[in-house]
Amino acid sequence: MASPESPDQSTSLLKEKLALLERQLLSLLLALIVVSGTLTGYLYRQASLLHKDIEANQQVINAMADNRKVLSEFLNQLGAFGQTHPDFQQQVMIKNGLVPPPAGKK
Repeated sequence: MASPESPDQSTSLLKEKLALLERQLLSLLLALIVVSGTLTGYLYRQASLLHKDIEANQQVINAMADNRKVLSEFLNQLGAFGQTHPDFQQQVMIKNGLVPPPAGKK
């Protein structure tokens, strides 16, 4: 067994251990504050960038919606042109999936 310690020695040993634990707790709390502050800053930056991306994408979506009628009209004109010009229909429209292939071909 270990040699018996006097009450003064055990009290001073406990006080030393308590002081070490307090310093360690303080260090961990400081590290937690730094890490949480860094994470908060990072998440704020990401949210800000995402908000800007959403605004830019919304503008693109609105522009596409405005051009939908023009694009639909253009595709209708292409279809009419393809009906009168079979070579164009075969080489361009079917190849690009604008009209289904004729029933006889696979």
